[in-house]
Amino acid sequence: MEILAFGVQADEKPLIERAFGIHEDVRCLDVFLNADTAPIAAGHEIVSTSVNADLGADVLEILAAGGTRMVAQRSTGFNNVDLDTAERLGMTVARVSSYSPYSVAEFAWTLAMAVNRRIVRASIRTRDFDFRLDGLMGRDLHGRTAGVLGTGKIGEAFARIAHGFGMRLLGWDVAENPACAELGMRYVPKDELLARSDLITLHVPLMPETRHLIDAAALKAMRDDAVLINSSRGGLIDTAALVGELRAGRFAGVGLDVYEAEAGLFFLDKSLEAVEDDTLARLVTFPNVLVTSHQAYYTEEAVGQIVDATVRNVLDYREGRRSENVLVPRS
Repeated sequence: MEILAFGVQADEKPLIERAFGIHEDVRCLDVFLNADTAPIAAGHEIVSTSVNADLGADVLEILAAGGTRMVAQRSTGFNNVDLDTAERLGMTVARVSSYSPYSVAEFAWTLAMAVNRRIVRASIRTRDFDFRLDGLMGRDLHGRTAGVLGTGKIGEAFARIAHGFGMRLLGWDVAENPACAELGMRYVPKDELLARSDLITLHVPLMPETRHLIDAAALKAMRDDAVLINSSRGGLIDTAALVGELRAGRFAGVGLDVYEAEAGLFFLDKSLEAVEDDTLARLVTFPNVLVTSHQAYYTEEAVGQIVDATVRNVLDYREGRRSENVLVPRS
């Protein structure tokens, strides 16, 4: 029986086809799952979706009406899934609970270094044979303070790199990570972390209680010359409030691999279309801001682990097994 995989990137397709090939038939689509594309899944018991799929109640209803009984999401986050509706419909939902934390942590550092040392601006200049250094001065990170919001596997990997740079470490989380404490990290209240950190990075999941974790008040609590990095979920930051602070000339740099309204934009080519999102359009105009399209996870190692875990989730569903990846069990 064929599995239908939505939102498959060109680099991802051969990995999916190879991983599923010895177990299941799979058809890969580059379109993303939403209310308009959900009817394509009619007759497919299992669909696999990407991080920006719309799995709200209306989409799940369409899938269920077409015979879909399992959704295998190729991501860790599941804030895009209406789990209550899935349970009501008797639909199994599984995710990938973990993959290489180094992919995201290293990319967060890529953003941090790029905005701190003005790499994008420098690259654009040198392409025009402009080799001036005006406006390109960065700062040593050695001896400065890194604030890590969320000290799970990814936050720990980020902290280890910061430790290698010789930075002081502040952490905030619901529970302390002993490995981070061994690096010298001191856990403090969020407001203290924001006020004292030169570099702030977000590595917490998006849930109702963390939505706009970085709101207008949190942004004002930060230093004017702080660097802010988000490679987790866009909804953690109140983007409109961030734009307001940037317009006031604040922050040495902001690196965003995620955006709270990225669905329908990221992973797609919008270069020939009028930009309808005024907030994003304004955000990318600031010279101290770097926006990338949710690519922090996109390494051979991480994507390979995501695909392998997705295959295991499908096989577990077939065999009636349940793992830590299951969000809604088979009824």
